[in-house]
Amino acid sequence: MNQKHTINFSYFAFAMIAMVVFQMWLGYRAVAQIDYSEFVTYLEDRKIASVQVSESRIQGQFTTTIDGKTHFMTQRVEPDFARELAKYDVEITGTSDQNWLTTLLSWILPAAVFFGLWSLFFRNFAEKRGLGGMMNVGKSKAKVYVETDTGVTFDDVAGVDEAKLELKEVVAFLTEREKFSRLGAHVPKGVLLVGPPGTGKTLLARAVAGEAKVPFFSISGSEFVEMFVGVGAARVRDLFEQARKASPCIIFIDELDALGRARMAGGGFGGHDEKEQTLNQLLAELDGFDPSSGIVLLAATNRPEILDPALTRAGRFDRQVVVDRPDRIGRAAILKVHMRKIIAADDADPEKIAGLTPGFTGADLANLVNEAAIFATRRDGEKVKLDDFTRAMERIVAGSEKPGRLLNPADRERVAYHEMGHALTAASLPSTDPVHKVSIIPRSIGSLGYTLQRPTEDKFLITEGDLKDRMVVLLAGRAAEDMIYGEISTGAADDLAKVTDIARQIATRFGMVDNLGQAVLEEARSTFLGDNALQTKEKDYSDETAREVDLAVRKLIDDAYKRAGGVLKKRAADLKKGTEMLIEMETLTPEEFPALIQDGAAKKKTAKAG
Repeated sequence: MNQKHTINFSYFAFAMIAMVVFQMWLGYRAVAQIDYSEFVTYLEDRKIASVQVSESRIQGQFTTTIDGKTHFMTQRVEPDFARELAKYDVEITGTSDQNWLTTLLSWILPAAVFFGLWSLFFRNFAEKRGLGGMMNVGKSKAKVYVETDTGVTFDDVAGVDEAKLELKEVVAFLTEREKFSRLGAHVPKGVLLVGPPGTGKTLLARAVAGEAKVPFFSISGSEFVEMFVGVGAARVRDLFEQARKASPCIIFIDELDALGRARMAGGGFGGHDEKEQTLNQLLAELDGFDPSSGIVLLAATNRPEILDPALTRAGRFDRQVVVDRPDRIGRAAILKVHMRKIIAADDADPEKIAGLTPGFTGADLANLVNEAAIFATRRDGEKVKLDDFTRAMERIVAGSEKPGRLLNPADRERVAYHEMGHALTAASLPSTDPVHKVSIIPRSIGSLGYTLQRPTEDKFLITEGDLKDRMVVLLAGRAAEDMIYGEISTGAADDLAKVTDIARQIATRFGMVDNLGQAVLEEARSTFLGDNALQTKEKDYSDETAREVDLAVRKLIDDAYKRAGGVLKKRAADLKKGTEMLIEMETLTPEEFPALIQDGAAKKKTAKAG
């Protein structure tokens, strides 16, 4: 039912109610409300023409008009009781236990209570089932933040300077549209923020609205799609209609991949058909609004590879802004923003902490600061120290400590040799990351010990030697067990999985095996969600090539294992001494055991390679 029909129905209902009330009022004016004594008097004087008697009332018609009234009504009184009262010359007036208001409420109140309870229970049921309000099923669920209500500006966003620079143009367009229109330029219709989870895409969008001081419509892509076909398209229309009324403004769609997934060939059925209708409506709206109207569409996704090509083409989402993991300088800037909220000690230098956290996103760093503050609170410290940040980083990377998980002496010694093998090999090879700490305290993620390595700088290119050295370090734990005990255990299962993955990428992706040439045999699986985000693609090479790949992977792993054994034999004395110290202290750092520091020869080789 459209708005015009709704208004006409309201007018008709109001007119009917008014007519009923008017008729009741006319009837009320023609009836005389008299006492029972007056009724008896009129009856004795023959002025009553007719009478209708009910259980509580007597009503009827006068023989002649009395005071302009032709009808009367009075409350009934028991005849015997009335005659008894008449003996004493008492005026008798009947009353009713109910008046018109109580009678009306007796009908309306139960119905209202029933309707209220029904609405409440149905609304709760609908919300739990994701149905929403039946009357608002086609309405947009966008949250509107007016002007500075977002509470975020570019000063609150750090570590993504390139993305901020591109988005500042959007702010300039919203605040100085005449400057752009002077030469005929217009802002991109849509700006798509892509990057790994936790890098600050949503925060950037809110900062744009905070800087531009315009209404900010925020909604998730999954909120468009419901179980009813056509609801998503209706919500898209409603969202853009609201935006047109509030322009200039910003529409932000988070998790766009839930709405803009690539359409299937030949169409779909059920939920797929509903998603396609919603996407088609979004495409139509993007084509329909004028960029000069002041509406800017921002969207965020961490899966750009699955978006529909029609959505990402020029003229719709004209610009893609990559919000990647921050480098060391970016991490330091992000830490400075989050460390404003805590009381940090002098040794808690953001530059040092940034060096310990390669690969951390903005969300990871915010969590790190909070965890460090929690550790400081547990020890009743007055300030958050660098050691608190180190312990927080270890908890995030390796899991929380489980000191209550006791190992028998034999397993404890084997774990110590295993971890010391990793650490000494990492300290002996030229291109490996420095050892930060070695521990045999069990962790919550299932590991019985761990060797923590932290790079001194961010690397964007990895050489063949770097990859092979990593394989050697990963296999050194098993090599240490084999050298000391003459047999291996299951403790290296995770190391073997990582080594196999590196060896396979060397053979199939990086063209670093002579027998296989420079061909790329397998496509890169890495996405913003990680290697496991997509299903593995079936091999498109021959069985003979697959055999060569398997042989190359095996040779790479065998060579790395032999190198690990050779390194540990040269450092057998350090392995024994370090293991004894590790069993006694449970945790070792390079400062406590200098053999874990990279030697001068390794540093020279690293400098020469650079």
